[in-house]
Amino acid sequence: MKIKSKIWIETDEGILISEGRVQLLKLIDETGSLNKAAKAMNISYQKAWRLVDASNKAASSPLIATQVGGSKGGGTMLTPYGKSLIESFEIINAACWQFLDEQIKKHSL
Repeated sequence: MKIKSKIWIETDEGILISEGRVQLLKLIDETGSLNKAAKAMNISYQKAWRLVDASNKAASSPLIATQVGGSKGGGTMLTPYGKSLIESFEIINAACWQFLDEQIKKHSL
């Protein structure tokens, strides 16, 4: 038996980070491109941009930085804050799952 749950972190401005947004940010970090990350998640570029933009608006600092054009083309990369937010969320999420697993064992469901 397992308890199923999803967590996300919100501010007054909206959702800051969630499992789906973490996945998107990790793919941006891997590919260097919001467009490639969106394709890898099978979502539109517009949806990916809305998710990142909403997180940026809810955050105290930007999660991504973009570079426009140039001879090597543009790109998108995570900021140090974006990377630390992913790491913090993953630690919190793992602790949440551990707590839920302990509760189900404790209560012998």
